[in-house]
Amino acid sequence: MAIHSQEQADSTTDLLQPEERYNNTLPSPTKDHHCRRFLEILSYVCLFVGTVVASVLSRFYFQHGGSNRWLATLVQSAGFPLFLLPVFLSPSSTSRRCFNLPRHLFLLSLVLGILLGVNNLLVSCGTSYLPVSTSSLLLSTQLAFTLVLSAVIVRIPLTFTNLNAVILITLSSLLLAFQKSSGGDKLPGESWTQYYLGFAATLGAAFMFAAYLPVMEIVYRGVDSFRMVMEVQFAMEAAATALSATGMAMTRDDWKENWDLGPTAYWIVLGATVLSWQLCFMGTAGTIYLTSSLHSGICMTALLPINVMAGVFIFGDDLGPEKIVAVVLCVWGFASYLYGESKKNEDDVIKGHAENKGVVDSIERKHGSVDAAVENV
Repeated sequence: MAIHSQEQADSTTDLLQPEERYNNTLPSPTKDHHCRRFLEILSYVCLFVGTVVASVLSRFYFQHGGSNRWLATLVQSAGFPLFLLPVFLSPSSTSRRCFNLPRHLFLLSLVLGILLGVNNLLVSCGTSYLPVSTSSLLLSTQLAFTLVLSAVIVRIPLTFTNLNAVILITLSSLLLAFQKSSGGDKLPGESWTQYYLGFAATLGAAFMFAAYLPVMEIVYRGVDSFRMVMEVQFAMEAAATALSATGMAMTRDDWKENWDLGPTAYWIVLGATVLSWQLCFMGTAGTIYLTSSLHSGICMTALLPINVMAGVFIFGDDLGPEKIVAVVLCVWGFASYLYGESKKNEDDVIKGHAENKGVVDSIERKHGSVDAAVENV
């Protein structure tokens, strides 16, 4: 009887403070958590700085006499050896050697790298024919494409606010396409044929990059560390570089062309462009791996006003009424998406709290039944 009473007392003591027992099961901050937060912040910085600087320098190259689109494509991936730095600095979760990627993942990286090279060529064509502000607005359509493709590929549910964002951003692109009557958005000496060629190339690049984001999210689900993400990116960029270098060799254009700022400025611009593009791709890979492809697309769209203003102030891009309305529509669509995500997160938090309260109530009820059993004894 004494033993039985002691066991009941132990059980009672074990259930005396259910809230405390539940709270003790919550995860506390760890070294891995802080490391992840650091990588997230670093990825955001690389993405924001790289995207803005790369778009400005790419247009700067064509603005001052550059005309080799294959060279403009090459500099987007030629800095792939820079990925060796995070590869060697990142701790490995296993004792495996560097670049010991599984065969299927390595081959997939090469194929995706070739497609990335095609995307880079489309970006170069669009940048050569369009002002920075216009190309940035068109590239923002990748958020609309990403929303749709993420729903198809990654099975992210589409909501009313998501669809509203898709419609508004699509309307902004159509508005830019039909602004021919204003005649204010073509570059000097450019024909409307070249303008629409750049328009189509930029939309094609936006669509390809929108497909690239969810595909890479699926690929990164099969890796075991941030270091492995960088290895995949290294292989992809190397394949893209091989494609663009082959294109350059076949065209045999003069590298310096009609550059009007001197050889020193030429190489400085190319070097800075290489670095900025690698920051952009490194930040993109990091945000996809640590968050999601959709979140990465949102971050890029958030840079839209900065890119548009950079084109206006640095290159004197025209900011006519059509473009102003297009910017408003893009920001409206972006805000609509953010509002929908905010409401969704609030609902998830409320649902989580309700579930947690249910767990605590269940423990309290069990505690009460044990108390009653002890009193009866």
